[in-house]
Amino acid sequence: MNVDVMQQFMRGALVMGCFVAGLFFTRFYRQSGDRLFVFFTIAFLSLAVHWGGLAIADPEAETRHYLFLLRLLAFLSIIAGILDKNRRSRAG
Repeated sequence: MNVDVMQQFMRGALVMGCFVAGLFFTRFYRQSGDRLFVFFTIAFLSLAVHWGGLAIADPEAETRHYLFLLRLLAFLSIIAGILDKNRRSRAG
């Protein structure tokens, strides 16, 4: 099996997994109303777009590094969610 085909398959699986995780966190938010789940939803949907972009992007393109800004958004969203949760638990 060609390595490129396998990488495309794995990236597709990552897109699907991140998207499904984002949907689960959306459901958890609707059930509990906790804003932490919104931050996790944003993070996982951002990661899904990131992996989808990497699957579509040309491996030789020099502008591929811009896609990693989506990963940065995802991790910053998780950090913001944790900080928000801690701030709210201290205040209330």
